[in-house]
This record gives sequence, C-alpha cells and structure tokens, in this order.
Amino acid sequence: MTQFDYDLFVIGGGSGGVRAARLAGAMGKRVGLAEEFRMGGTCVIRGCVPKKLFVYASQYSEHFEDASGYGWSVGETSFDWPTLIAAKDKEIARLEGLYRKGLESNNVRVHDTRARLVSRNEILLEATGETVTADQILIAVGGRPNLHDALPGHEYCITSNGAFHLEALPKAIVVEGGGYIAVEFANIFHGLGVDTTLVYRGQKILGGFDEDLRDHLQETMIAKGIKVICHQVLEKVEKRADGRLEGHLSGGDALVADQVMLALGRVPNTESLGLHHAGVEMDQRGAVIVDDYSRSSVDNIWAVGDVTNRVQLTPVAIHEAMCFLETAFKDNPTKPDYDTIPTAVFSQPEIGTVGLTEHQAAGKYAELDVYRASFRPMHNILPDRQEKMIMKLIVDVASRVVVGAHVIGPGAGEMAQLLGISLKARCTKEDFDATMAVHPTASEELVTMYAPTYRLKDGERID
Repeated sequence: MTQFDYDLFVIGGGSGGVRAARLAGAMGKRVGLAEEFRMGGTCVIRGCVPKKLFVYASQYSEHFEDASGYGWSVGETSFDWPTLIAAKDKEIARLEGLYRKGLESNNVRVHDTRARLVSRNEILLEATGETVTADQILIAVGGRPNLHDALPGHEYCITSNGAFHLEALPKAIVVEGGGYIAVEFANIFHGLGVDTTLVYRGQKILGGFDEDLRDHLQETMIAKGIKVICHQVLEKVEKRADGRLEGHLSGGDALVADQVMLALGRVPNTESLGLHHAGVEMDQRGAVIVDDYSRSSVDNIWAVGDVTNRVQLTPVAIHEAMCFLETAFKDNPTKPDYDTIPTAVFSQPEIGTVGLTEHQAAGKYAELDVYRASFRPMHNILPDRQEKMIMKLIVDVASRVVVGAHVIGPGAGEMAQLLGISLKARCTKEDFDATMAVHPTASEELVTMYAPTYRLKDGERID
C-alpha cells in the first residue's frame, strides 16, 4: 500500500478549507493545509466580515439624523477613515489568529505558501520547493473579483478587495455593477458621506431577487441621494492631470470621481494551480467541475466553495466541506443541500430573503397566494423618516406551504435566518398564522397577514 505524507491535503485557507482540515484533523487524520496569504479567506479577510463592519460604520450618519426625533441633541459629528481601517484590521487579525489556532490545535500542519498540483497525489509548496504527497486532496481556493481586463483604464480602478485598504476616503466614487457587492458598497460609501454613483447595465439592480425588493431598494437608494444609472456601462476610464478619474459611459456622458470600483462578478482562483497536471477538468470560466458529492474528474481530488462556481456563499462552502468529510472519510456519501438557502443583502435598507421569488414560484406552481405588507417601521416614526419596510410571503395554494419569504427593512438579515428554518421545515401559512406575534416588533407582520393581497393563477395576477 502506498504511503503518503498526508491523508488529506487542503489547498486554500478559507472557510470551507479550514473547516474540512480542522475536522479531519480532529478525526485523527494526517492533514496538511497550504495558504499563500492569510487564514480566513475571502469572507474573513476581504469579504463579508470587514464589509459588515463598514456597513455598521456607514449607518451612523442616519442614526445621528434620527436622534433628535427621540429628544437627543447631537453636536457636530465627523468621521475618520483611518480609525475605521485600523479597527477593522485589528479585528481581522484577531479572527485570523482564531482560524490558525483552530487548525493547529487539531494537529493540522499549516504551510504558509502557495501550493499547486504536480500530479494527482503530489503538491508542490512553492515557498520551499518541497513536494508533499496526499491520499486525498481538497481544492478550496475560492474566487477573486473580476478585474475586467477588457475595459480600457481598468488598471486605475479598484475592486472590493481594494476598497478595504484605501488610504483615504474618496470624495466621490463610481461603482459599476448591480449585484449585492456593488449595492452594498454603494450604500456604504454614501453613508460615509461620499458622493456615490452606481452604474449598471440592467434595467434595475439585484437581478435574481424578488421584484418588490429590487424596486423598493432602488427607489430608496435614489431617494437617499445615490445616483443610479441603469442601461449603461463604463466604456473607458482615464486618469486626469489632477489625479482624478474620468469614467466614460456608453450613453456618452462622463463621470468624474476619485475612485472607480468594479463589482462585476468573481472568477475562480484556478490559474497556475496545476490542475491540468492532475487531470482535473474545469469549465470555461476556470471553475472546477464536480459531481453531486464535490468530487472532481479525478476520484481523489475534491473541491468546495467558490472555486466550483455553485452557490457563492460562505455558509455554503462550510456545508460542502462537511458533506465532503462525510463522503470521503466517514463512508457516508452526502450531497450538499442547496434547497431553500437564506440570504441577506446588507444594503440600506437591508434585505433578507429565503425560498422562491414571486416570478420563480409562478413558474413552478399553478396557483399562489401572495401576502404583502408595506409600512413604516416604528423606529422611523418619531424621526419622521419616510422610509418604508416591505414583507412578503408567497404561498402555494394547493399545499398551503410557504415557498418564499422576502423582507426589506431594519433587521431583515436576522429575520431571514429564522424564516429559513420555517421554510426549510415546509411550514404552511396556517403554521405562520397559529404562531403568536411578538409585539411590538416589525417581524410580527409575518404572522399577522391573514388575508392574501392578491392571487396568481398560471402566472397571471388575480386581484
């Protein structure tokens, strides 16, 4: 029997890779992990965690505005970007240390280096030139922002990665993109006092989300003062003599800003990974092709997370890693379950959603009851803030099962997690109705919408 250096070698120290390595080590397996940058991956280092911290920071401008409605007198306020950056960096360093400690305490050998495949069982550690062998290999290198190389002047632009490390807060910024990353950063910069313009090629932002949420968020962003330009793209970015950037739009106008941020999707990190040396197949975008159990075209090489281009969410990568361990080491073949995934968009107002959109549900079910409530949350009443909240439940008439739940407003992300349990359990509308309300809360609307707002039959609305 061939003797390998490791039972499992993980390439990539993000959420999925760390979870797989740590738990395999706890099982007594000989585990190695290589990470070329910092432990924690996109989510911890340059993604959801620092982004959420930035979201919190950006919300204070509205908190200060609202304070007078509650009797508070707030004096002159100011914001210091370097203070936020330093605090964010301190927290990220703390979290990275916890990730590393979790690995080492479970006897995982951490290699601080880029690694690439030499064969189906061999991994080259570039920092030392050493080649190690492993029985099973897990690719968990994630993805990176699309740099849009075809855009003239893209080298002057930043991505979400760069947004976390700007030396100074820009006075004006142009964000290109209409997905959740673009939308979140547009709201962050606006909340921090930056003159913000969002440019999107589509008709309205957040494609794939429920239409009511898309409409409400776009209208609210515009009302707040964010300029939203749809049906256009940047065709060229030039650097002016004064150091500012000039973005030329497809419609003929030009936008002048201190920074241009490209949020145009992400690509898998498979370049120079040596996958072809091992015979691992990839799709046209460079994502590792895997079966239902996260196994690649080579039976001892697996992949989880964004590098597979399935569902690009941190909890999904972790779930895939857990299923991989069951399949590869516990003789319990387990497929990741992608049905009914709760999702949050930390825009302002934030979105929480789980299950099918109205459009998706209409294509799957013959008849639907749609329950919809629009109201000003209590927090907004005394400050006289006009911003409303929307809650929406989509119910299959035949089974009475709630197949979609969508919320936009304060606390929507937290609600989505709990709604996810209800929808995963296939609760009926009657289960919602039988649940006692928590009063006074915004979320009580979810269990007090007794009459449908309208019905859909064969995709057509019946009022």
